[in-house]
Amino acid sequence: MAKNIQIKLVEESEKSVLKQLIEFYEYDFSEFNNHDVNKHGYYGYRYFDHYWTEDDRVPLFITVDEKIAGFVLINDYCYVLKEKPSRSIAEFFVMRKYRKQGIGTKVAYLVFDRFKGNWEVLVHPENRVSFHFWKNVIEDYTQGDFLTKEVTTEEWAGTGYIFSSDGKSL
Repeated sequence: MAKNIQIKLVEESEKSVLKQLIEFYEYDFSEFNNHDVNKHGYYGYRYFDHYWTEDDRVPLFITVDEKIAGFVLINDYCYVLKEKPSRSIAEFFVMRKYRKQGIGTKVAYLVFDRFKGNWEVLVHPENRVSFHFWKNVIEDYTQGDFLTKEVTTEEWAGTGYIFSSDGKSL
């Protein structure tokens, strides 16, 4: 049952596909942030178009055996890490069909290996599955060389994992 798991840059011509996946993600996440759909039935994503107009934002599809299985949005907007360059996982979504198979872990490793440097991963306090996922992934990836910080964003206070993917200690 070997799976071909890859990350692929989302081209501007593929924006509509990502936009639909973000709706699934926002629906899943609404149990934590209590957001509602707008009058047109969409959650929307405030920074969506910025991923094709700002150099420090990277939209990626997750593919499994060449089928789209989710997405990762990366940016350089960090709450703890102020020195540049530093990156943040803005959003990370694996479709339900592909969960609990090690795909998310493999994707996180692919992202951290492809974009070497300092990383910040924030976790919403109500999302216990995400909390355990990221703690385990980052602990394994860094072999325990990471920091945990309490972080306050504009909307919530939660946990931030801070580490380097290029072998340097922070």
